[in-house]
Formats: sequence, structure tokens, C-alpha cells
Amino acid sequence: CSVASRRSRSDPFTSGAARPAVSDFDLALLAVYPWTKSFHVIAVIAWMAGVFYLPRLFVYHCGVARGSSASERFKVMELRLYKQIMVPAMITTWLLGAVLIWTPGVVDWSGFNWWTVKFAAVILMTGFQGAMGKWRRQFLEDRNQKSHKFYRVANEVPTVLLVVIVIMAIAKPF
Repeated sequence: CSVASRRSRSDPFTSGAARPAVSDFDLALLAVYPWTKSFHVIAVIAWMAGVFYLPRLFVYHCGVARGSSASERFKVMELRLYKQIMVPAMITTWLLGAVLIWTPGVVDWSGFNWWTVKFAAVILMTGFQGAMGKWRRQFLEDRNQKSHKFYRVANEVPTVLLVVIVIMAIAKPF
């Protein structure tokens, strides 16, 4: 795969191919593409910060007695992180990702390619966040049955998914 063909797949502005006629909506999406991509990356960073930190809070929460003041403090920290950072960042990531998908030339829709794998990994990341929401509620209700080791291992899941997502989005290996 040549550099020119990779460049045309990754950036709708550098494609050397003749472009078909585009609508005003498509032109608007193309005009804001750099801003959309920038804010999408910012939202992803905020989301990943939360996704990496919440399981670590769970590890520490496992080490304190139920009902203690430390446990109550962890419950507040976990709630704020989840509801005030992770959920809004995830929603923003998804919305801006949808805008990027609609931007002409950003995604090659011909068959199975990098975008399919990236999308699957993002769905898994979203599911992982849903699982963390369930675990957070279990801590909130003093019903956690999992060990700190479980949360240490769970903390590695988003790392693996993020590696897949970044490689698919940047290198586009297929």
C-alpha cells in the first residue's frame, strides 16, 4: 500500500482522485472536519482517563472496610468520575465519531477493513464501561464480591482495546 493511497484513505482533503458532487451538508462536514476530529480526540482522552482510573479506584476500594468513612469517600469519587466525566466523555466521543463517519472520504465502506475492527473495539470499550457502572453500583450498595485482583486484571482490558483502536485509526493496516 503506497503512502499516497494511505494518505487518501486517512485524510479526505488530500485525496488525488476526482471527487463526485457533494451536498452543502457534505461541504459543511468537510469544513469542520479538523475541528470535529480534534474534539473527538479530546473526548476520547477524557473518556480513557476515566476508564483507566475507575478500576484503580475499585482496587483501592476493596482494601477498606464496608461502611467506613474511606469507603464512603470512594463511593463519592467513583460516582463523580463515572457520571461527571466518563459518561459525558463517552457520549461526546460517540457523537463526534458519528459526525466523522458521515464526513465524506473518512471511512472506506468497501467491505471488511480497519474501520470494522475499530468499531468493534469501541463497542467493547462501551460495554466495559457499562460493566464498570454495574460494579460501581455494587460498591455503592456494599454488595461487591470481587477481589482487588479481579479489578487489577480488569484494568488491563481498556489498555488492550485502546491499542487496537489507535492502531486501526492511525495505521489502518487493512
